[in-house]
Amino acid sequence: MTVASDKYCALAHTLDMGEGALRVAVKDCIDIQGTVSACGSAALRSSPPAQKNAAVVDALLARDCTIIGKANMHELAYGMTGVNAAFGTPINPKWPDRIPGGSSSGSAVAVAADLCDFSVGSDTGGSVRQPAICCGVYGIKPSFGRVSRDGCHPAHSSLDCIGVFARSIAMIETGMETIDPSFTRVSLKKPLRVARIDCSAAPEIQTVIDRHFGAEPVIPLPQMSAAFEAGMTLIGIEAISAYGTFLEQGDDLGTDVRARLEHAAKIPPKAFLDAQKTRLQFTKEVDMALTQFDVLLCPALPIIPPTLLEAKDPATVLPLTKFLRPFNLSGHPAIVLPFTAGPQALPAGLQLIGRKGEDAFLCAAAHKIASILTEAQRETTP
Repeated sequence: MTVASDKYCALAHTLDMGEGALRVAVKDCIDIQGTVSACGSAALRSSPPAQKNAAVVDALLARDCTIIGKANMHELAYGMTGVNAAFGTPINPKWPDRIPGGSSSGSAVAVAADLCDFSVGSDTGGSVRQPAICCGVYGIKPSFGRVSRDGCHPAHSSLDCIGVFARSIAMIETGMETIDPSFTRVSLKKPLRVARIDCSAAPEIQTVIDRHFGAEPVIPLPQMSAAFEAGMTLIGIEAISAYGTFLEQGDDLGTDVRARLEHAAKIPPKAFLDAQKTRLQFTKEVDMALTQFDVLLCPALPIIPPTLLEAKDPATVLPLTKFLRPFNLSGHPAIVLPFTAGPQALPAGLQLIGRKGEDAFLCAAAHKIASILTEAQRETTP
């Protein structure tokens, strides 16, 4: 299979692996036998090649897939911009002046640029869903633990999920069927009970959501902000556990990742206990809400993704996962649906959250809600 020209810097390595009809890109923190899993870091560039495939790679090759390459990423999956000085920053195909998002930047760009049919990334705090919206494609974070992380880096995580990017919900479902044999498509048998989470985004984003979903009931999740902070705490603790020794190595780490690791190294032990307490409280809140409703809805991002220039200020980047990260903490499946907002038609999106283990039902709900968004955007586009 011939791989299309990668003028967008989406791929860290090109491959032609497998004989299937579906083209797939795989994030560079996922092992592929014979290739180095550099995780976007110069500190790992000279690591030995992987001895075997990650479980998800074997699943892809066992189904109708050809792996076209390992996708670029934000260094050590520890950043939200996708900017990478060591391996190159993937170019957002639709909005080239804006960040591609992170950390699964190359996976999102590969799909948006039509280099592949779907791609595989990882999501520890929004790392599939945020770049999906930045690049105008769909992205799913499955229920925690649903898809095997064997052969993924870092090896241990209480937050990370292997997820899928695609240009349609139908292809998201194909991707999920491929990486998870237990995933079986379903269709809606009765009216969908939807509730909006009590939170709001920038006016140009909120206007779209209110226009089309303003009649849906609003429910509070009082622990959502605390869950965001708890997720930040846990990812910091787990990142320093996996990569803390890199702080002792010269200049191999990017400036932003070094700063984040140095900050993580100072997290006090009590913060871990508080984060776990918040995890239990927030998970209970979400579970309770989902006994009354089938799907919870909220903005995917609170703001329009910043330009590459704006993203040099960390303060413009931190809010991007405000509504995404909490559901890594709780472990619920979440899918994002892209739309454009404002007179310049800039990237924005909607997030849907479902019950744990009901990922296929969440996709069925996404079909219905995406069709509302698509028709609405068609009607409002000049």
